[in-house]
Amino acid sequence: MEKLSQILWLERELLDTLLFKLEEEQMVLASGRTRWLVRAAREVEHVLGTIRETEILRSVAADEAAAAIGLGHNPSLRMLAESVDEPWHTILLDHHEAFAAVTHEVLALADANRELITSGYRSARETLMSLGEGPQGYGADGSAVAVEDSRHRLVDWSL
Repeated sequence: MEKLSQILWLERELLDTLLFKLEEEQMVLASGRTRWLVRAAREVEHVLGTIRETEILRSVAADEAAAAIGLGHNPSLRMLAESVDEPWHTILLDHHEAFAAVTHEVLALADANRELITSGYRSARETLMSLGEGPQGYGADGSAVAVEDSRHRLVDWSL
């Protein structure tokens, strides 16, 4: 159980790091300073890769712990917690609750970031369309169409 608990602590720390990296990514997105966006996304991907590797370690440790107490292959954390005595019962339940809470936070933040990225893309596309770069409207069938426009546009490129 001790090996499993150590891996669970590591996984919790990694999930906290993921939450931090997602918040960093959100700040970059919200500020509109896209210079750091690729780096922020790369850091999120790096933490996700480390979490995937740690999940394999956790799975192996959970199987070993389950075998030691007579449970079958691939037990849930809750099943393990319900099958052991104190202090492991409380420790494993605490891990379970912490995972549920941080997973909820990570999903909410990832959804918010996805919305920011989508709205940024939409805004950039609309700006380009207004400058005559690509389709500027939609036809009756919903397809993008270019509209001939003889107006002159003044663009302040210093922005």
